[in-house]
Amino acid sequence: MSDEKTQKSEKIPKWKEVDEGFWKSNRESKIDSVSETVRDIIDMVRQRGDDALIELTEKFDKVRLDRVEVSREDIEDAYAKVPSDVVEELENAAYNIQRFHELQKPAGLWLSEVEPGITLGVKSTPLERVGCYVPGGRASYPSTVLMTVIPAKVAGVDEVIFCTPANASPLTLVAADIAGADEIYLTGGAQAISAMALGTESIEPVQKIVGPGNVFVTCAKMMLRNKVDIDFPAGPSEIGVLADSSADPEFLASDLVAQAEHDPSSACLLITDDPDLPDAVWPYMEKIIQKAPRREIITKAMSNSGYIVCDSMDLAIETMNEIAPEHLSIQVSDPLDALGKVRNAGSIFIGPYTPVAAGDYASGTNHVLPTSGFAKTCSGLNVAHFMKTSTVQYLTREGLESIAPTIETIAAAEGLFAHMESVKARRTEED
Repeated sequence: MSDEKTQKSEKIPKWKEVDEGFWKSNRESKIDSVSETVRDIIDMVRQRGDDALIELTEKFDKVRLDRVEVSREDIEDAYAKVPSDVVEELENAAYNIQRFHELQKPAGLWLSEVEPGITLGVKSTPLERVGCYVPGGRASYPSTVLMTVIPAKVAGVDEVIFCTPANASPLTLVAADIAGADEIYLTGGAQAISAMALGTESIEPVQKIVGPGNVFVTCAKMMLRNKVDIDFPAGPSEIGVLADSSADPEFLASDLVAQAEHDPSSACLLITDDPDLPDAVWPYMEKIIQKAPRREIITKAMSNSGYIVCDSMDLAIETMNEIAPEHLSIQVSDPLDALGKVRNAGSIFIGPYTPVAAGDYASGTNHVLPTSGFAKTCSGLNVAHFMKTSTVQYLTREGLESIAPTIETIAAAEGLFAHMESVKARRTEED
């Protein structure tokens, strides 16, 4: 038995010391490598609609479909296959997610009189139709269904559609029903993104697509931004762990491996100022990997992973900011000080008793987050992604008089005569 364990251990490639450049180039190259394939899929869906979806589903998911729509009867059948305690916990998670996202919801309209006769404000309006994508090829992700659909419903979106691969589990369909999805379709990958963006016989196009996915899904979202708005590149999963000598190596290992088990293209990175910490963490990682059912996926993800040792914690934080990880776990002696210095991260988990899995499932924060460095410019999925804003202004004659000289002077300087006249006409109108 011990010999067998030794052989298994030897097959797991030990993680390695990397630099910032390795991490960045590794993440960027993944999307570039599939762009030609994704372009062909987009063209196929554009030209052949539902027929393309059915053909690609059979090719990639090995499922032959007669239709892509999920009926109410299909959903009822799914409920019959899911244990009642699992349904109950999904409902508990849905409540926590809804509660947190309700706090984000802006006022529908606010107005403020900034000067006598000048009232300004903002009107927030939900989008009319959005598409939520949830992967399902290698695992079932009912939690992601809740994370994408519920914020859209909280925002007040009229029609929320949901797409997932045809081999989706009953659990996924139940989650979509709990979350309140208006339409459910069994189509996955780049073809699902294409269908929601371009439309098919069964699927009307949406205004915006949100949700995570593999490199094919992410690439399709990026390519179709001229047709549909998207949230951000979201996937494959990644984690950055910021730790010092005070951190528990076993806790660090559990968080690192947890994200690696999502996808072979997932990545995990430890950045520390303690040169002894990586070697202390690795045995725990190895132990988890050896017994993990998704060991093959984790092992492949380890080729995208590693650690960086910095001379100081300030340098470690600076390096982490440059990398901008999707998930950031802070496990240092003074976590709040480190938090204050963090600028770029999708979601932040503070302290030894805040596993990333808490945000993945139950705390209520959203786990659909920007990857591949996009946390530098993008926020994680939230209610605002499903809304647009219009500025509002309401002037009385007194208010217009107070700013008329500014308008007329600048309009004249720009040579825009009619702009200037539109103000003068109101100043000279008879009472």
